[in-house]
Amino acid sequence: MEISIRPAREADMKDVHRLIRELAEFEREPEAVEVTEDQLREDGFGQNPKFQCFVAVSGDRIEGMALVYPRYSTWKGPAIHLEDLIVTEAARGKGVGSALLTRVIRHAADAGVRRVCWEVLDWNEPAIGFYESRGARVLRDWDVVQLDAAGIAAYLKEYESI
Repeated sequence: MEISIRPAREADMKDVHRLIRELAEFEREPEAVEVTEDQLREDGFGQNPKFQCFVAVSGDRIEGMALVYPRYSTWKGPAIHLEDLIVTEAARGKGVGSALLTRVIRHAADAGVRRVCWEVLDWNEPAIGFYESRGARVLRDWDVVQLDAAGIAAYLKEYESI
């Protein structure tokens, strides 16, 4: 499979959204995807882009994507967060994930950041093995903490006046 990696274009967001939905199915949370194609277009290509995306293209089909955005570490300084690296099921094991990760790491090095960080599900052993084989440390003693939109609203209702 011949793959090229390039920055995503606004017109690619339909395929990026398809990949996001495919990942949600794989992670057993298909109902969790709230972002729309239009929101991806606005957030990635509007006046103040919130993320950068790279796509893996084979022929005329997008077979994978990596979405990143800037973060700041109080210990390290500038960082990049890899929100998702997704490869279609049909393209897995053919070097697409490696090519995308290499593009993300090149982007990070060019940006001069001190760390690239991301999460991986603890049951996704193939992904964990892939990342570790490329020198990433999987910090198994850290838990991800989140508040969704409903949690944010409930928190503010309960604690904002304190």
